[in-house]
Formats: sequence, structure tokens, C-alpha cells
Amino acid sequence: MEVSISPNLMVGSSDELFDFIAAELAKFVASEGEGFHLSAGRQRELGFTFSFPVRQTSIASGTLIKWTKGFSIEETVGEDVVVELTKAMERQGLDMRVAALVNDTIGTLAGGRYYDNDVVAAVILGTGTNAAYVERAHAIPKWHGLLPKSGEMVINMEWGNFRSSHLPLTEYDQALDSESLNPGEQIFEKLISGMYLGEVLRLVLLKLAEEAAFFGDTIPPKLKTPFTLRTPEMSAMHHDTSSDLRVVGNKLKEILSISGTSLKARKLIVHICDIIALRGARLSAAGIVGILKKQGRDTVTSSGSEKQRTVIAMDGGLFEHYTKFSQCMESTLKELLGDEVSESVVVKLANDGSGIGAALLAAAHSQYTELEES
Repeated sequence: MEVSISPNLMVGSSDELFDFIAAELAKFVASEGEGFHLSAGRQRELGFTFSFPVRQTSIASGTLIKWTKGFSIEETVGEDVVVELTKAMERQGLDMRVAALVNDTIGTLAGGRYYDNDVVAAVILGTGTNAAYVERAHAIPKWHGLLPKSGEMVINMEWGNFRSSHLPLTEYDQALDSESLNPGEQIFEKLISGMYLGEVLRLVLLKLAEEAAFFGDTIPPKLKTPFTLRTPEMSAMHHDTSSDLRVVGNKLKEILSISGTSLKARKLIVHICDIIALRGARLSAAGIVGILKKQGRDTVTSSGSEKQRTVIAMDGGLFEHYTKFSQCMESTLKELLGDEVSESVVVKLANDGSGIGAALLAAAHSQYTELEES
């Protein structure tokens, strides 16, 4: 069961957002079939996937550091999101406990590792982007507690907030950033994620309309509205294989009320889509190679007679549905790693990996685990 969060809830009040989530949970519980029976006196337990930067203080508590991906509810920043959801569930009369608070990237890593022990990193490429990987505990400078028995720890990178003088920012990226809800933040995310690729395309087309009369003597009014052009529409135009590029023409008419474009203009739009998507895909691949370098997996290693296998669990609609983006990302990985190393690197789609991983982590931290084992 998937439910979209409407734009007004993304910038409304904290109670409105969490009440909506709790109400949808209540609907889901009400729809459970007769085959599911909860034992008497037993609480439902929940894995709470929360895809935003959190200062996590325990398995089931964490305070929101900041919103990303177009969310902006100031009163929630600094609050424990598990407490907020728990209060909302109580208002709905739901007897449910959050057993694990899980970042979506950590969930994807956990879910991926459950099915394949060679999964060493997870990457989300959807509306937003993030990555997580398995690190040697002694290599973490900020860790001051006892080392885990496994000698390993999972790192949530929050790589969407990476910025560097080496990132190729254009005037369109700078315009997008300055008009965003979080200027100066999430720069890497603004270059590669699904929320922003279509907006970069709109800004390029607007510049062409203003300075080169690309769509005629007047600038199409809808082209001036931020986020009118979404990445799924950009993808549809980019993948148009018709001889007259009719999908491009139809999308321009439907979304921007632009009609009568020439084939030459449509071809240029497809070319611009190609530039924007391929830049994002290649930067994504560079990020993954950076993780593999940190793990020492960017060279050929073997255990015994077998080569070491490296699996990256991927989740997110951008990677899953934007074929040219995902193909370019994978070919760039091969280019950067070389043929020999890339033979043992597997990129695997973990569809709803974050949800499955959160459920597994919640089950592992169930308050009833010891009762069932005794």
C-alpha cells in the first residue's frame, strides 16, 4: 500500500503531517485480512522509515536536523520524530509502537544484506538521494564507544548534502539553489536527484526562450513557473523514439501549453535532457566509486580462489524508471573501475528495499523477541 504526501502537508504543520501518516496507518490496519490475528495483549510494532537527516540517539528515537526534498516544517526541526508519530498514533487510537527508526538508505542496506550477504552499500536515487555503507568500526574517528563485536558499523552518509569546488555547477544550478527552500544545502542532491532534474531542464528552456526566442516571440507563461516540468516528463521526452518525436511535442503542449514546435527544436530538447541526465548519472557513479575506494573494493581482491563480490543495493524511482539514467550510471561505474574490477561489482535493484529493511530491523528489535526465544 503506497500513499503520496500532498504538497500542502510538506509545508504545513507538524501535527497535520504526522496525523496524516497515523490516519493512513489506521486505514492499513483496518484493511488487514482475517488471516492476521494479533495475540492477546500484544502491541503492533512498526519500522519507521524516515528519509531525512536525523540525530539518532537510540534505535527508536532521533531528532530531526533539517528537512530536505521540498519539505519545510520549521516546528519539527529539533523534535524527536518518533515521539511526534507516537502522539499522532495515540490521537488515532492506534496501539502501535515504533520499534526502529530507520533512514531509508539504512533500510535498503539492511534489506539488501538480508537477501545477499555481499551487499556492502546502498544508494537511493529517487526524489532525493543518499547512500550508506558498511565501514570498519576502527576507521570511524567520531566513534568513541565500545567497538561492535562484528568490527563493522553502518554509516549513513547523507551524501545529498555533499558540496565541493570540484562539482560542476552551472548558472542553472545556482538559480535553482537560490530559489529553493534550502539555499546552499543539498547541492549534490540538486545535481542528481529526481526532484530537481526536470527543474534544471525548465531553467535551460526558459533561458533559450528569453535569449533566443526558442518558442517564438513570446515566452510561454507556464515556463516561468518553478517545478512545472517534472523529471518523469523529462524522462518520457528523453526516451522518445518516434521519428517525429511526438512524445516531446505532446508533453510540451500538455505541460507548458507550447504547440507547433519544429522537429529541430524537439531534437535539441532531447539533447538537453541527455546532457542533464547523463551528468547526474555520472556524478552518481563517481559517488559510488568513492564509497568502494573507502572500502578498499576498487581493486581486484580475492578470498581463496574466488574473486571478492561487491553488491550495491539500489532503490528509488529515478534509478528504477529512468532507464537512460540508470544505464549511464552503470556504464560509468564500469568506466571508472575498469573491466576487471567491475566484473565483480553488481548493481542490484532492491525494490522498496527501505520498507523491507525497516520491517526487518523492527522485527530484530521487537520487545517480544526474548519471549519467543525462551
